[in-house]
This record gives sequence, structure tokens and C-alpha cells, in this order.
Amino acid sequence: MVFGAGLAAILVGAAGMAWWRRRPRGLDPVAFAARYDAALLAPQTGLSVYHLGHSLVGRDIPVMLEQLAVAAGFGGHTHASQLGWGASLDQHRRGDVPGFAEENAHPNHAPVGDALASGQFDVVVVTELVEIRDAIKYHDSAEALAHWARTARAANPQARVYLYETWHRLDDAEGWLERVDADFTRAWQDELMRVAMADPAVGTIYIIPGGQVLAVVVRAMEAGEVPGLTRREQLFSTDAAGAVDPIHLNDLGAYIIALAHFATLYQRSPEGLPWALLRAGGMAATPVPDAAVPPLQKLVWQGVTRYAFTGVVR
Repeated sequence: MVFGAGLAAILVGAAGMAWWRRRPRGLDPVAFAARYDAALLAPQTGLSVYHLGHSLVGRDIPVMLEQLAVAAGFGGHTHASQLGWGASLDQHRRGDVPGFAEENAHPNHAPVGDALASGQFDVVVVTELVEIRDAIKYHDSAEALAHWARTARAANPQARVYLYETWHRLDDAEGWLERVDADFTRAWQDELMRVAMADPAVGTIYIIPGGQVLAVVVRAMEAGEVPGLTRREQLFSTDAAGAVDPIHLNDLGAYIIALAHFATLYQRSPEGLPWALLRAGGMAATPVPDAAVPPLQKLVWQGVTRYAFTGVVR
């Protein structure tokens, strides 16, 4: 029997409320790990990808990912997105997205409800706001993640759902690398993925390890292993006065995260892909220093293949 989008949405919403009343503690760690015993089949054609999030997704990373996919022979890759200013998954769910008008004034915006109900997207990539502790405490993160996974799969049962792991401010009091290291398990996996996946209707959620890839790259840079790049600040934006933005990436950082998306979604090493790309709007991105390209691409692949939760064959 085929249900209309409206009835499907009602059924998904009812399932979500019932699950929330049960308040699961989270999928058992052994059962959680078992979900990833078998890797996903690698795509053979270009993917249709929907991105849901905020400025750590931005407009440039999905556009760069599309260029990388095309360069790798996946000419059918397309994308759409919905963004906000530091928006949580729950704010997107409630339709109360700060900066909605400003962040979605571009041709690749598609309202998330309509987009997922269409069933046209092969892949749905979502991310949570940071500070991740505040998101979990105040924004009902696990249930919001479960909601978007259920919504995607209600219209397209074959859709692959990914949680894009991000990072914290460079000036975090506990240390930037320390937070990236610790939060990968205690927040992104244990508090979000395991709790969301306790609902059987959610299915398996995979991860794009953006923060972990950045940490791998930063450690190599600061160990002198990446020619021309020696400090983590070189991956982050600066203002007109030269002050470093402690959380938003520059073109180089965005390129690294686009590579991480490519490697995870297509299950292919990004080694050999181009490094002179365009930003959203058609402007040339600042190119990566030539000598840094091979080690950066290799490091991204190492970062992605480190984790079974990516679904990538290792």
C-alpha cells in the first residue's frame, strides 16, 4: 500500500512521540558496534545529497563536494540544503531556524520537509549545533536526530543517513584537540547516535568524522608533516584585521571537510582529486599549496577509514 506524504508524516510523527515517551537509554554498545560489522556498498553513480545544518556546513562545502564527485567520475551528483545560524536539529524540526532567510538565499536551498518527503535523496547528511553539550541538554538532540532519520526513510527506505561530526572553538578551555578527541565517543556516538538508534524505525546512522579528520590533519601539520602548513589556525577564517575566527573554516579547511564528505559518501580515497575549486557563487577558492595536497588527501583517507561507523570498507 502506498501512503501519501501527509499520512506518512503523521505516522512518522506518531512513532516519534511514542518513542520519546519511552525515553530509551541508548542502544547497547555491543549491539551498536554490530550495526557496522558489514560496510556499505560503495556507490557506482553520482549521489543526490541533502545537507541539514548550519554554518559549519555552509554553502561552500556542499558545492566543493559536488565538484570533487564530478572530478572523480560521479557526474550525476547533486545537492540541496537547509541552513541556519547555529541551528540545532530540533530548531529545524520545529521550523524555528535562526537566520533562515539569510542562510537559505541561494539556488540550492530546498525546504527540508518537502525535500525529504519527496524521497529523491539518496543521502541525508545532518549535523548538530555546537556547543554539543548545550545541544544535548537543551535541544533534544537524540530525538531530533531520530526524527530526521525516520522522516528520510519514511519516503525513501533506501536513503543513507549520516551524522556529520564537527568541532568546537579553538579557544575551548579544555583544549581543542582534547574536546575533539573526547566528544567523538561521549557525545556524537553515545548521546546522539546510540540513543537515536534505539528506535528500530531509525535504522543505522553513519558518521562523517569531520572533527576527527581535522584533528588528524592538525596533528600532522604541527608535527611538520605537511609542507607549508604548521599551525591549526591556518585552517580557520580571519577577519579584515587578521584575527582568527575560532570555529569557522577558511577555504583550506572547507576543502579538507569536503574531502572527508567525499571519502565517506563515495567510499573512495580522495588522493589525486583536484585542489583548485570554486566556492558557492562561482568565485575561485584559495587553492591549497601544491606540496601540501598529497599529504592532506592521504591524511583525510586515513581519518575516514579509521572508524567502522563511517560504513567505509577498511
